[in-house]
Amino acid sequence: MEQLRLQVADLAHLLPELSLVATAIILSLLDLILPSRLSRSVIGWLTLVGLVISGVFVLLQLNPDEAIQLLNQSYRVDDFSNLLKLFTLLGTGLVVLMSLSYVKEDTIPHVGEYYYFYLPAALGAMIMSSSGDLITLYVGLELLSITSYLLVAMKKKDSKSNEGAFKYLVMGGVSSAIILYGMSFLYGMVGSSNLAQIGAALPSLIGSYEPLLYVSFFMLLAGFGFKIAAAPFHSWAPDVYEGAPTPVTAFLAVVSKGAGFAILFRVFYVLFGFSSFEESKFQSDVFLAISVMAAIAMVVGNFIALKQTNMKRLLAYSGIANAGYLLVPIATYFSGVHYANFSEFIFYLIAYLFMNIGAFAVLMIIEQAEGHTEAKGFGGLYYRAPFTAAAMVLIVLSLTGIPISGGFFGKLYIIFGTMQTHQYWLGSLMIATSVVSFYYYFGVVRQMFMRSDYESAEVKVPIALGITVWLCAIISVALGLVPHLVLKWIESIFMLTKDFILM
Repeated sequence: MEQLRLQVADLAHLLPELSLVATAIILSLLDLILPSRLSRSVIGWLTLVGLVISGVFVLLQLNPDEAIQLLNQSYRVDDFSNLLKLFTLLGTGLVVLMSLSYVKEDTIPHVGEYYYFYLPAALGAMIMSSSGDLITLYVGLELLSITSYLLVAMKKKDSKSNEGAFKYLVMGGVSSAIILYGMSFLYGMVGSSNLAQIGAALPSLIGSYEPLLYVSFFMLLAGFGFKIAAAPFHSWAPDVYEGAPTPVTAFLAVVSKGAGFAILFRVFYVLFGFSSFEESKFQSDVFLAISVMAAIAMVVGNFIALKQTNMKRLLAYSGIANAGYLLVPIATYFSGVHYANFSEFIFYLIAYLFMNIGAFAVLMIIEQAEGHTEAKGFGGLYYRAPFTAAAMVLIVLSLTGIPISGGFFGKLYIIFGTMQTHQYWLGSLMIATSVVSFYYYFGVVRQMFMRSDYESAEVKVPIALGITVWLCAIISVALGLVPHLVLKWIESIFMLTKDFILM
Protein backbone atom coordinates (compact mmCIF):
# COMPACT_ATOMS: atom_id res chain seq x y z
CA MET A 1 0.00 0.00 0.00
CA GLU A 2 1.74 3.16 -1.16
CA GLN A 3 0.23 6.62 -1.40
CA LEU A 4 1.50 10.11 -2.00
CA ARG A 5 -1.29 11.61 0.10
CA LEU A 6 -2.73 10.63 3.43
CA GLN A 7 -6.30 9.38 3.09
CA VAL A 8 -8.97 9.39 5.79
CA ALA A 9 -8.90 5.57 5.85
CA ASP A 10 -5.17 5.69 6.63
CA LEU A 11 -5.87 7.33 9.98
CA ALA A 12 -6.77 3.89 11.32
CA HIS A 13 -3.12 2.88 10.90
CA LEU A 14 -2.07 5.94 12.90
CA LEU A 15 -4.36 5.35 15.88
CA PRO A 16 -1.46 4.59 18.29
CA GLU A 17 0.12 7.96 17.50
CA LEU A 18 -3.15 9.90 17.28
CA SER A 19 -4.30 8.59 20.66
CA LEU A 20 -1.16 10.00 22.28
CA VAL A 21 -1.70 13.36 20.56
CA ALA A 22 -5.34 13.50 21.68
CA THR A 23 -4.46 12.51 25.26
CA ALA A 24 -1.71 15.14 25.46
CA ILE A 25 -4.06 17.90 24.24
CA ILE A 26 -6.85 16.88 26.63
CA LEU A 27 -4.50 16.69 29.62
CA SER A 28 -2.87 20.03 28.87
CA LEU A 29 -6.34 21.64 28.83
CA LEU A 30 -7.33 19.77 31.98
CA ASP A 31 -4.21 21.05 33.72
CA LEU A 32 -5.28 24.61 32.90
CA ILE A 33 -8.87 24.10 34.08
CA LEU A 34 -8.23 22.28 37.37
CA PRO A 35 -7.90 24.56 40.42
CA SER A 36 -4.32 24.88 41.64
CA ARG A 37 -5.20 23.41 45.05
CA LEU A 38 -6.17 20.05 43.54
CA SER A 39 -3.58 17.28 43.17
CA ARG A 40 -2.26 16.66 39.66
CA SER A 41 -1.81 12.95 40.28
CA VAL A 42 -5.03 12.42 38.32
CA ILE A 43 -3.14 13.69 35.26
CA GLY A 44 -0.51 11.03 35.91
CA TRP A 45 -3.14 8.28 35.99
CA LEU A 46 -4.78 9.64 32.82
CA THR A 47 -1.36 9.70 31.15
CA LEU A 48 -1.08 5.99 31.96
CA VAL A 49 -4.52 5.41 30.45
CA GLY A 50 -3.46 7.18 27.24
CA LEU A 51 -0.34 5.00 27.00
CA VAL A 52 -2.38 1.82 27.55
CA ILE A 53 -4.88 2.80 24.84
CA SER A 54 -2.04 3.47 22.41
CA GLY A 55 -0.51 0.10 23.30
CA VAL A 56 -3.80 -1.69 22.57
CA PHE A 57 -3.91 -0.09 19.11
CA VAL A 58 -0.34 -1.27 18.46
CA LEU A 59 -1.22 -4.82 19.51
CA LEU A 60 -4.15 -4.81 17.10
CA GLN A 61 -1.73 -3.96 14.28
CA LEU A 62 0.72 -6.79 14.98
CA ASN A 63 1.36 -9.28 12.18
CA PRO A 64 -0.26 -7.48 9.24
CA ASP A 65 -0.37 -9.32 5.91
CA GLU A 66 1.95 -6.70 4.49
CA ALA A 67 3.71 -3.59 5.73
CA ILE A 68 1.62 -0.42 5.50
CA GLN A 69 3.47 2.35 3.70
CA LEU A 70 2.06 5.85 4.02
CA LEU A 71 3.02 9.06 2.24
CA ASN A 72 5.22 7.38 -0.37
CA GLN A 73 7.00 5.18 2.21
CA SER A 74 7.75 8.15 4.48
CA TYR A 75 5.96 6.34 7.30
CA ARG A 76 5.82 2.57 7.72
CA VAL A 77 3.61 0.44 9.92
CA ASP A 78 5.40 -2.90 10.11
CA ASP A 79 6.33 -5.31 12.86
CA PHE A 80 9.80 -3.84 13.24
CA SER A 81 8.15 -0.58 14.27
CA ASN A 82 5.31 -2.28 16.17
CA LEU A 83 7.67 -4.20 18.46
CA LEU A 84 9.67 -1.07 19.19
CA LYS A 85 6.50 0.96 19.78
CA LEU A 86 5.41 -1.60 22.38
CA PHE A 87 8.85 -1.24 23.98
CA THR A 88 8.45 2.56 24.03
CA LEU A 89 4.95 2.51 25.50
CA LEU A 90 5.78 -0.12 28.12
CA GLY A 91 8.92 1.72 29.22
CA THR A 92 7.12 5.09 29.36
CA GLY A 93 4.20 3.55 31.25
CA LEU A 94 6.50 2.10 33.93
CA VAL A 95 8.28 5.46 34.27
CA VAL A 96 4.95 7.28 34.74
CA LEU A 97 3.84 4.63 37.25
CA MET A 98 7.04 5.18 39.25
CA SER A 99 6.52 8.93 39.13
CA LEU A 100 3.17 8.70 40.92
CA SER A 101 5.04 7.92 44.14
CA TYR A 102 7.90 10.33 43.49
CA VAL A 103 6.70 13.67 42.16
CA LYS A 104 6.13 16.39 44.75
CA GLU A 105 5.27 20.02 44.06
CA ASP A 106 8.06 21.29 46.30
CA THR A 107 10.65 19.75 43.94
CA ILE A 108 8.77 19.82 40.61
CA PRO A 109 6.58 22.96 40.47
CA HIS A 110 4.61 22.01 37.34
CA VAL A 111 3.44 18.49 38.08
CA GLY A 112 0.78 18.37 35.36
CA GLU A 113 3.27 19.33 32.67
CA TYR A 114 5.71 16.77 34.01
CA TYR A 115 3.22 13.96 33.41
CA TYR A 116 1.83 14.83 30.00
CA PHE A 117 5.24 15.74 28.54
CA TYR A 118 5.93 12.01 28.49
CA LEU A 119 3.26 11.64 25.79
CA PRO A 120 4.94 13.74 23.06
CA ALA A 121 8.26 12.20 24.07
CA ALA A 122 6.84 8.70 23.50
CA LEU A 123 5.24 9.93 20.28
CA GLY A 124 8.62 11.11 19.00
CA ALA A 125 10.14 7.71 19.76
CA MET A 126 7.29 5.97 17.92
CA ILE A 127 7.68 8.22 14.87
CA MET A 128 11.39 7.35 14.80
CA SER A 129 10.55 3.63 14.86
CA SER A 130 8.23 3.95 11.84
CA SER A 131 10.28 6.42 9.82
CA GLY A 132 10.97 5.50 6.22
CA ASP A 133 12.21 8.95 5.28
CA LEU A 134 14.93 11.26 6.57
CA ILE A 135 12.39 14.05 7.17
CA THR A 136 9.99 12.01 9.32
CA LEU A 137 13.01 10.55 11.11
CA TYR A 138 14.25 14.01 12.02
CA VAL A 139 10.80 15.21 13.09
CA GLY A 140 10.49 12.27 15.50
CA LEU A 141 14.05 12.74 16.72
CA GLU A 142 13.54 16.42 17.55
CA LEU A 143 10.14 15.83 19.17
CA LEU A 144 11.74 13.30 21.50
CA SER A 145 14.82 15.45 22.09
CA ILE A 146 13.03 18.73 22.87
CA THR A 147 10.59 17.14 25.32
CA SER A 148 13.52 15.31 26.95
CA TYR A 149 15.33 18.63 27.49
CA LEU A 150 12.22 19.98 29.20
CA LEU A 151 11.77 16.91 31.38
CA VAL A 152 15.39 17.06 32.57
CA ALA A 153 14.86 20.70 33.63
CA MET A 154 11.66 20.02 35.62
CA LYS A 155 13.42 20.44 38.99
CA LYS A 156 13.70 24.18 38.46
CA LYS A 157 15.07 24.96 41.93
CA ASP A 158 17.85 22.37 41.66
CA SER A 159 21.14 23.70 40.27
CA LYS A 160 22.25 20.22 39.14
CA SER A 161 19.02 19.80 37.18
CA ASN A 162 19.50 23.18 35.50
CA GLU A 163 23.13 22.41 34.71
CA GLY A 164 22.26 18.98 33.32
CA ALA A 165 19.45 20.38 31.16
CA PHE A 166 21.72 23.11 29.78
CA LYS A 167 24.46 20.61 28.88
CA TYR A 168 21.90 18.27 27.34
CA LEU A 169 20.36 21.08 25.28
CA VAL A 170 23.68 22.36 23.92
CA MET A 171 25.22 18.97 23.19
CA GLY A 172 21.93 17.57 21.92
CA GLY A 173 21.60 20.50 19.52
CA VAL A 174 25.12 19.90 18.23
CA SER A 175 24.45 16.18 17.71
CA SER A 176 21.19 16.93 15.87
CA ALA A 177 23.06 19.36 13.62
CA ILE A 178 25.67 16.68 12.87
CA ILE A 179 22.92 14.19 11.96
CA LEU A 180 21.24 16.76 9.73
CA TYR A 181 24.54 17.56 8.02
CA GLY A 182 25.15 13.86 7.36
CA MET A 183 21.65 13.55 5.92
CA SER A 184 22.26 16.52 3.64
CA PHE A 185 25.10 14.66 1.89
CA LEU A 186 22.80 11.71 1.23
CA TYR A 187 20.12 13.98 -0.16
CA GLY A 188 22.64 15.83 -2.30
CA MET A 189 23.96 12.62 -3.86
CA VAL A 190 20.58 10.98 -4.53
CA GLY A 191 18.11 13.87 -4.73
CA SER A 192 15.65 12.14 -2.41
CA SER A 193 15.05 11.93 1.33
CA ASN A 194 13.33 8.53 1.10
CA LEU A 195 15.37 5.75 2.69
CA ALA A 196 14.36 3.15 0.11
CA GLN A 197 15.33 5.35 -2.81
CA ILE A 198 18.60 6.37 -1.18
CA GLY A 199 19.45 2.74 -0.37
CA ALA A 200 18.72 1.66 -3.94
CA ALA A 201 20.79 4.46 -5.46
CA LEU A 202 23.91 4.44 -3.25
CA PRO A 203 25.60 1.29 -4.67
CA SER A 204 25.71 2.82 -8.16
CA LEU A 205 27.12 6.08 -6.75
CA ILE A 206 29.89 4.62 -4.62
CA GLY A 207 32.44 4.90 -7.42
CA SER A 208 31.85 8.62 -7.84
CA TYR A 209 31.00 9.71 -4.30
CA GLU A 210 32.86 7.28 -2.03
CA PRO A 211 34.52 10.03 0.12
CA LEU A 212 31.14 11.73 0.65
CA LEU A 213 29.58 8.39 1.59
CA TYR A 214 32.21 7.94 4.31
CA VAL A 215 31.65 11.50 5.58
CA SER A 216 27.89 10.99 5.68
CA PHE A 217 28.15 7.64 7.45
CA PHE A 218 30.53 8.86 10.14
CA MET A 219 28.42 11.95 10.79
CA LEU A 220 25.31 9.81 11.23
CA LEU A 221 27.24 7.39 13.43
CA ALA A 222 28.49 10.23 15.64
CA GLY A 223 25.06 11.84 15.90
CA PHE A 224 23.24 8.62 16.70
CA GLY A 225 26.10 7.63 19.01
CA PHE A 226 25.22 10.69 21.10
CA LYS A 227 21.53 9.79 21.18
CA ILE A 228 22.23 6.27 22.47
CA ALA A 229 25.00 7.48 24.83
CA ALA A 230 27.66 5.21 23.35
CA ALA A 231 31.34 6.01 23.92
CA PRO A 232 33.11 8.09 22.76
CA PHE A 233 29.95 10.26 22.46
CA HIS A 234 28.82 9.66 26.03
CA SER A 235 30.20 12.58 28.03
CA TRP A 236 26.78 14.20 28.53
CA ALA A 237 25.14 11.17 30.10
CA PRO A 238 26.55 11.08 33.68
CA ASP A 239 25.87 14.77 34.38
CA VAL A 240 22.42 14.74 32.78
CA TYR A 241 21.43 11.50 34.53
CA GLU A 242 22.57 12.86 37.90
CA GLY A 243 20.77 16.20 37.50
CA ALA A 244 17.46 14.98 36.09
CA PRO A 245 14.55 13.78 38.25
CA THR A 246 15.14 10.05 38.76
CA PRO A 247 12.11 8.88 36.69
CA VAL A 248 13.31 11.11 33.83
CA THR A 249 16.75 9.52 34.15
CA ALA A 250 15.10 6.11 33.76
CA PHE A 251 13.25 7.38 30.68
CA LEU A 252 16.46 8.63 29.08
CA ALA A 253 18.33 5.45 29.95
CA VAL A 254 15.69 3.10 28.54
CA VAL A 255 13.09 4.65 26.22
CA SER A 256 15.19 7.38 24.60
CA LYS A 257 18.09 4.97 24.12
CA GLY A 258 15.77 2.35 22.61
CA ALA A 259 14.38 4.87 20.10
CA GLY A 260 17.92 5.79 19.06
CA PHE A 261 18.73 2.14 18.47
CA ALA A 262 15.52 1.64 16.48
CA ILE A 263 16.37 4.26 13.90
CA LEU A 264 20.08 3.39 13.89
CA PHE A 265 19.17 -0.24 13.11
CA ARG A 266 16.81 0.65 10.27
CA VAL A 267 18.85 3.47 8.70
CA PHE A 268 22.21 1.72 8.69
CA TYR A 269 20.88 -1.55 7.30
CA VAL A 270 18.70 0.02 4.64
CA LEU A 271 21.39 2.46 3.48
CA PHE A 272 24.61 0.54 4.03
CA GLY A 273 23.90 -3.04 5.01
CA PHE A 274 22.41 -5.09 2.24
CA SER A 275 23.95 -7.11 -0.56
CA SER A 276 23.48 -4.32 -3.11
CA PHE A 277 26.99 -3.20 -2.11
CA GLU A 278 28.24 -6.71 -2.97
CA GLU A 279 30.39 -6.98 0.16
CA SER A 280 32.37 -3.90 -0.86
CA LYS A 281 35.17 -2.39 1.20
CA PHE A 282 32.79 0.43 2.12
CA GLN A 283 30.29 -2.00 3.65
CA SER A 284 33.06 -3.78 5.56
CA ASP A 285 34.28 -0.43 6.90
CA VAL A 286 30.75 0.52 7.98
CA PHE A 287 30.30 -2.54 10.15
CA LEU A 288 33.88 -2.44 11.40
CA ALA A 289 33.27 1.14 12.60
CA ILE A 290 30.09 0.05 14.42
CA SER A 291 32.02 -2.88 15.96
CA VAL A 292 34.78 -0.56 17.17
CA MET A 293 32.25 1.84 18.72
CA ALA A 294 30.57 -1.11 20.44
CA ALA A 295 33.94 -2.23 21.84
CA ILE A 296 34.84 1.26 23.06
CA ALA A 297 31.44 1.65 24.75
CA MET A 298 31.77 -1.72 26.54
CA VAL A 299 35.28 -0.94 27.80
CA VAL A 300 34.75 2.72 28.76
CA GLY A 301 31.35 2.14 30.38
CA ASN A 302 32.38 -0.79 32.54
CA PHE A 303 35.79 0.45 33.64
CA ILE A 304 34.72 4.00 34.55
CA ALA A 305 31.70 2.58 36.43
CA LEU A 306 34.15 0.83 38.78
CA LYS A 307 34.98 4.06 40.63
CA GLN A 308 31.51 5.62 40.79
CA THR A 309 29.95 6.29 44.20
CA ASN A 310 26.77 7.96 42.97
CA MET A 311 24.18 5.44 41.76
CA LYS A 312 22.85 7.64 38.98
CA ARG A 313 26.33 8.06 37.56
CA LEU A 314 27.02 4.35 38.01
CA LEU A 315 23.86 3.47 36.10
CA ALA A 316 24.80 6.05 33.45
CA TYR A 317 28.10 4.27 32.79
CA SER A 318 26.31 0.93 32.98
CA GLY A 319 23.99 2.28 30.26
CA ILE A 320 27.00 3.25 28.15
CA ALA A 321 28.31 -0.31 28.45
CA ASN A 322 24.88 -1.69 27.55
CA ALA A 323 24.82 0.58 24.50
CA GLY A 324 27.93 -1.31 23.43
CA TYR A 325 26.22 -4.67 23.96
CA LEU A 326 23.20 -3.51 21.93
CA LEU A 327 25.44 -2.29 19.11
CA VAL A 328 26.90 -5.77 18.67
CA PRO A 329 23.82 -7.26 16.91
CA ILE A 330 23.89 -4.29 14.54
CA ALA A 331 27.58 -4.91 13.87
CA THR A 332 26.84 -8.56 13.04
CA TYR A 333 25.15 -7.66 9.78
CA PHE A 334 22.55 -9.74 7.93
CA SER A 335 24.06 -12.76 6.23
CA GLY A 336 22.84 -16.15 5.09
CA VAL A 337 23.54 -17.67 8.50
CA HIS A 338 22.56 -14.81 10.73
CA TYR A 339 19.15 -13.37 10.03
CA ALA A 340 18.39 -13.67 13.76
CA ASN A 341 20.32 -10.59 14.86
CA PHE A 342 17.13 -8.52 15.15
CA SER A 343 15.66 -11.16 17.49
CA GLU A 344 18.84 -11.04 19.61
CA PHE A 345 18.68 -7.26 19.65
CA ILE A 346 15.02 -6.98 20.68
CA PHE A 347 15.33 -9.75 23.31
CA TYR A 348 18.21 -7.98 25.05
CA LEU A 349 16.38 -4.64 24.70
CA ILE A 350 13.38 -6.12 26.55
CA ALA A 351 15.64 -7.51 29.29
CA TYR A 352 17.43 -4.15 29.46
CA LEU A 353 14.11 -2.35 29.95
CA PHE A 354 13.02 -4.35 32.98
CA MET A 355 16.37 -4.64 34.73
CA ASN A 356 17.15 -0.93 34.40
CA ILE A 357 13.73 0.43 35.28
CA GLY A 358 13.70 -1.93 38.25
CA ALA A 359 17.09 -0.62 39.40
CA PHE A 360 15.93 2.98 39.07
CA ALA A 361 12.73 2.18 41.01
CA VAL A 362 14.78 0.80 43.92
CA LEU A 363 17.02 3.88 43.71
CA MET A 364 13.93 6.10 44.00
CA ILE A 365 12.92 4.26 47.20
CA ILE A 366 16.40 4.89 48.62
CA GLU A 367 16.37 8.52 47.46
CA GLN A 368 13.09 9.18 49.28
CA ALA A 369 14.43 7.59 52.46
CA GLU A 370 17.94 9.06 52.46
CA GLY A 371 17.52 12.29 50.50
CA HIS A 372 20.37 11.46 48.10
CA THR A 373 21.32 8.96 45.38
CA GLU A 374 24.75 7.88 46.69
CA ALA A 375 25.52 4.18 46.73
CA LYS A 376 25.98 4.27 50.50
CA GLY A 377 22.22 4.83 50.78
CA PHE A 378 21.79 1.11 50.02
CA GLY A 379 23.62 0.29 53.27
CA GLY A 380 21.74 -2.32 55.30
CA LEU A 381 18.74 -2.28 52.97
CA TYR A 382 18.14 -5.97 53.67
CA TYR A 383 17.46 -5.13 57.33
CA ARG A 384 15.36 -2.05 56.61
CA ALA A 385 13.32 -3.33 53.62
CA PRO A 386 14.07 -7.04 53.08
CA PHE A 387 11.61 -7.59 50.23
CA THR A 388 12.93 -4.63 48.29
CA ALA A 389 16.49 -5.87 48.85
CA ALA A 390 15.50 -9.32 47.58
CA ALA A 391 13.99 -7.79 44.44
CA MET A 392 17.15 -5.73 43.92
CA VAL A 393 19.24 -8.91 44.09
CA LEU A 394 17.17 -10.44 41.28
CA ILE A 395 17.58 -7.27 39.22
CA VAL A 396 21.35 -7.23 39.84
CA LEU A 397 21.58 -10.86 38.72
CA SER A 398 20.07 -9.82 35.39
CA LEU A 399 22.25 -6.71 35.10
CA THR A 400 25.41 -8.74 35.61
CA GLY A 401 24.28 -11.56 33.32
CA ILE A 402 24.19 -14.39 35.84
CA PRO A 403 22.57 -17.62 34.47
CA ILE A 404 18.80 -18.02 34.86
CA SER A 405 18.18 -14.33 34.20
CA GLY A 406 17.01 -12.34 31.20
CA GLY A 407 20.27 -10.40 31.04
CA PHE A 408 22.28 -13.63 30.84
CA PHE A 409 20.36 -15.06 27.90
CA GLY A 410 20.24 -11.67 26.19
CA LYS A 411 24.03 -11.48 26.23
CA LEU A 412 24.37 -15.18 25.41
CA TYR A 413 22.28 -14.89 22.23
CA ILE A 414 24.30 -11.86 21.12
CA ILE A 415 27.57 -13.72 21.78
CA PHE A 416 26.30 -16.68 19.74
CA GLY A 417 25.62 -14.20 16.92
CA THR A 418 29.22 -13.01 17.00
CA MET A 419 30.38 -16.61 16.81
CA GLN A 420 28.16 -17.31 13.80
CA THR A 421 29.55 -14.31 11.93
CA HIS A 422 33.13 -15.10 13.04
CA GLN A 423 33.55 -11.89 15.04
CA TYR A 424 35.20 -13.76 17.87
CA TRP A 425 37.03 -10.74 19.25
CA LEU A 426 33.75 -8.90 19.80
CA GLY A 427 32.15 -11.83 21.59
CA SER A 428 35.25 -12.30 23.76
CA LEU A 429 35.22 -8.63 24.70
CA MET A 430 31.56 -8.90 25.70
CA ILE A 431 32.41 -11.75 28.05
CA ALA A 432 35.45 -9.97 29.53
CA THR A 433 33.65 -6.66 30.15
CA SER A 434 30.64 -8.46 31.63
CA VAL A 435 33.00 -10.02 34.17
CA VAL A 436 34.32 -6.54 35.02
CA SER A 437 30.76 -5.38 35.71
CA PHE A 438 30.42 -7.96 38.50
CA TYR A 439 32.51 -5.77 40.77
CA TYR A 440 30.37 -2.64 40.76
CA TYR A 441 27.00 -4.39 40.53
CA PHE A 442 27.74 -6.73 43.42
CA GLY A 443 29.12 -3.74 45.31
CA VAL A 444 25.46 -2.70 45.64
CA VAL A 445 24.56 -6.16 47.00
CA ARG A 446 27.46 -5.90 49.46
CA GLN A 447 26.09 -2.56 50.68
CA MET A 448 22.61 -4.03 51.21
CA PHE A 449 23.70 -7.11 53.17
CA MET A 450 27.06 -6.28 54.81
CA ARG A 451 26.70 -2.71 56.05
CA SER A 452 25.88 -2.45 59.74
CA ASP A 453 25.00 1.26 59.97
CA TYR A 454 21.52 0.75 58.59
CA GLU A 455 19.59 2.49 61.40
CA SER A 456 20.17 5.91 59.82
CA ALA A 457 16.86 6.17 57.97
CA GLU A 458 13.63 4.24 57.79
CA VAL A 459 12.74 2.91 54.34
CA LYS A 460 9.13 3.19 53.24
CA VAL A 461 8.08 1.57 49.98
CA PRO A 462 5.20 3.39 48.22
CA ILE A 463 2.72 1.08 46.51
CA ALA A 464 3.44 2.23 42.94
CA LEU A 465 7.19 1.86 43.39
CA GLY A 466 6.82 -1.51 45.09
CA ILE A 467 4.70 -2.80 42.21
CA THR A 468 7.23 -1.52 39.67
CA VAL A 469 10.19 -3.07 41.50
CA TRP A 470 8.67 -6.51 41.83
CA LEU A 471 7.16 -6.51 38.36
CA CYS A 472 10.59 -5.77 36.88
CA ALA A 473 12.33 -8.32 39.14
CA ILE A 474 9.87 -11.12 38.32
CA ILE A 475 9.95 -10.48 34.57
CA SER A 476 13.76 -10.26 34.60
CA VAL A 477 13.86 -13.77 36.08
CA ALA A 478 11.02 -15.05 33.88
CA LEU A 479 12.92 -13.98 30.76
CA GLY A 480 15.73 -16.23 31.93
CA LEU A 481 13.43 -19.19 32.64
CA VAL A 482 11.66 -19.22 29.26
CA PRO A 483 13.95 -17.29 26.89
CA HIS A 484 13.19 -19.61 23.97
CA LEU A 485 9.48 -18.80 24.15
CA VAL A 486 10.15 -15.06 24.00
CA LEU A 487 12.61 -15.49 21.15
CA LYS A 488 10.15 -17.66 19.21
CA TRP A 489 7.41 -15.07 19.75
CA ILE A 490 9.65 -12.34 18.33
CA GLU A 491 10.64 -14.51 15.36
CA SER A 492 7.00 -15.44 14.71
CA ILE A 493 6.14 -11.74 14.39
CA PHE A 494 9.15 -10.23 12.64
CA MET A 495 9.86 -11.22 9.04
CA LEU A 496 12.85 -9.68 7.30
CA THR A 497 11.36 -9.31 3.83
CA LYS A 498 8.01 -7.98 5.09
CA ASP A 499 8.96 -5.85 8.06
CA PHE A 500 12.31 -4.36 7.26
CA ILE A 501 13.56 -4.17 3.69
CA LEU A 502 12.32 -0.99 2.04
CA MET A 503 13.85 -1.54 -1.39
